[in-house]
Amino acid sequence: MSDQVTEMSATYLVEAAQGAVPVGYKQTEVGVIPEDWKEVSVAEILTEISMGPFGSDIKVSNFVPAGVPVLNGANVSTHKLKDNFSNFVTEEKAKALKKAVASRGDIVVTHRGTIGQISYIPNNSLFEKYVISQSQFRARFNSKTLPIWVVLYFLSPKGAQRLLEGKGHTGVPAIAQATTTFRKLKLPLPGIKEQTAIANALSDVDALISELEKLIAKKQAIKTATMQQLLTGRTRLPQFALHEDGTPKGYKHSELGEIPEDWELTQLSSIATVRGGKRLPKGKSLSNRPNNHPYVRVTDMIRGGVDASNLLYVPDEIAPLIKNYRIYSGELFISVAGTLGIVGRITEHLDGANLTENANRICNIKADYNYILYCLSNKRIQDEITSQSTIGAQPKLALGKIESFLISLPFNKIEQAAIATVLSEMDEEVLALEQRLGKTRQIKQGMMQELLTGKTRLVAPAA
Repeated sequence: MSDQVTEMSATYLVEAAQGAVPVGYKQTEVGVIPEDWKEVSVAEILTEISMGPFGSDIKVSNFVPAGVPVLNGANVSTHKLKDNFSNFVTEEKAKALKKAVASRGDIVVTHRGTIGQISYIPNNSLFEKYVISQSQFRARFNSKTLPIWVVLYFLSPKGAQRLLEGKGHTGVPAIAQATTTFRKLKLPLPGIKEQTAIANALSDVDALISELEKLIAKKQAIKTATMQQLLTGRTRLPQFALHEDGTPKGYKHSELGEIPEDWELTQLSSIATVRGGKRLPKGKSLSNRPNNHPYVRVTDMIRGGVDASNLLYVPDEIAPLIKNYRIYSGELFISVAGTLGIVGRITEHLDGANLTENANRICNIKADYNYILYCLSNKRIQDEITSQSTIGAQPKLALGKIESFLISLPFNKIEQAAIATVLSEMDEEVLALEQRLGKTRQIKQGMMQELLTGKTRLVAPAA
């Protein structure tokens, strides 16, 4: 079967590249699809469709601790319904809202607010029925159509574009005459056997994606806990935990609680210099033409470093005017406006880059700079930064506040570096998993493009 699939896909690509409809395929409104697939409107495969309740149909007083769950946008944020709920109504209330009740096998579509969200309710869902919200509608299909097939198609690039065709352009985003518009939409429809094969293949990839997401979350939680232990000295690396005579090192009291006897508590200003960045002169603009003067914006900053994929550059004639606001390899940045508290390193590749006025530069660091990076990224200081975001309409992290951050610092710079190395290795492990997750998501997108259009077949074409 795999050889046959490869041969069919290759034939498709060759003939499509020549501008012809490949043999065994046909041109339709939804694109080129296999001859044995149908092009259908949603109305042709529907058995039921109904809108959510009016806003006045469900009041806060109707909510109860347990009963029939009421859906919200978070429940339909992925292709399969998420079974996590905060609101419920009684069975009696659900019966009174009969048309607004979705059951296993239905799909739910958001037509107002965050429009275009679409999920199906699997047959093994936690509840048998659900009350949809006023911004949703629910639909049920005939026995020759898998609900997951409909959802997968309308999550594909072409399908998603069609689903949003009725979007209004004023006020709150909404699909005009949502159920009527949805009925008119067209989609490709293979036989039920092929729908099942495609859905299963994509479900396997989804399962892998879910497992990777769980593993990443677990690794990140372990790293957070490890940072808390190592950066406070509550857990010592074995090679630094004992005196020369083999006795355990003790602890001493500090403003932040107990710290190791051979550590100190110091303000950041005592071990580093904090300086501001600089915007371009009034009336001047950044360029997307690469030169020797990259400009690091907050939008380029990620935890730990810089995403250089969309860098902009200071024009050559402007660069001398802001040359005193460069940041160099071995220094750190911290964002102070917009998204507060992003901390990262500057690598040799960006040595001498100009720094935005919405970030500060941490230089002249008299400690292991990777250790300081992790201290500034740790929960205690990040919580201090978060508290600043509630101050004023446009919160900004003051330079003086950054200078006053308290750092628990080992006297021994080798211990600082050793702690940073442990945390860096954990970062690398998470990064590798995130890269694997990104590639898996790309694979899924490619599979959707191939399988949902019939370019690649998992089931032999009907005779």
